[in-house]
Amino acid sequence: MDIRHFSAFIAVFEERNITAAAQRLHISQPTLSVTIRQLEEALGVELFLRQARGVDVSEAARNLYPRARALVTETASIGDMFRPGASRQTLHLGVEGDISAAQVEQFIVLARQAVPNLLLHLEAGCTGDARLAVEELSCEDELFVPVWEDPYALALPPGAERAEDCGWITCPGHPSHQRLMTIYGSSPVAAQASSLELALRLVNAGVGAAILPGSLLASAPTVGTGSLNLPLPTRRIGLCHSAQALENPAVNALYAFLREASANHAAELTDRA
Repeated sequence: MDIRHFSAFIAVFEERNITAAAQRLHISQPTLSVTIRQLEEALGVELFLRQARGVDVSEAARNLYPRARALVTETASIGDMFRPGASRQTLHLGVEGDISAAQVEQFIVLARQAVPNLLLHLEAGCTGDARLAVEELSCEDELFVPVWEDPYALALPPGAERAEDCGWITCPGHPSHQRLMTIYGSSPVAAQASSLELALRLVNAGVGAAILPGSLLASAPTVGTGSLNLPLPTRRIGLCHSAQALENPAVNALYAFLREASANHAAELTDRA
């Protein structure tokens, strides 16, 4: 195994499609398939389940992804450290709560692509030159560039099949609470939490059901999901900062990079329509 195998794995995991991953890596599909097969043989596990259209990921792949991503990122950073004459651009990035670990890691990758010689200071909370944040928590005078649409989903405790069989776990202090009250209706409240992440922990412990962002559910594989007859909201996660923060070269570069990526994505959706 070498870094080439893990880079190939990451591309397939994120694209969920061999063709798209091969194009991203600028290699042929047969070469990519052989590389993935070599990694599977070396690890002794099946990482991807081939489907008629694209691939599905195995539990082993889900466990490997954060380790592989960290390894590739660290390897790239070593090269940056010894690049002759390279000047570092510093970015203090705050990460607000209730954002999934996978999204934080993917955002770090985007930041490093936008600012190749980035010296990143990752900080928890509403702090830093810019933040990875949920749009509804941003201030009116702040700039926001969306990166992900994150639909809410019904989270059921292990073994439960319907929300009607459980009490609700609510987050009265969270901005999403008002939007979800019509779904809760007059059903009993099983528990309350101060954050969505803590609400997920209560669901996983079997206390009750909750309406939570789908991205958070990946960290609790024993939590079930179900359907409701009512539409569920969606939140947007992205880069948030003041207009003055654009004076920081790293923030400016990241802002421009994400804006271009967002515009390209919108254009792709328009072309498909």
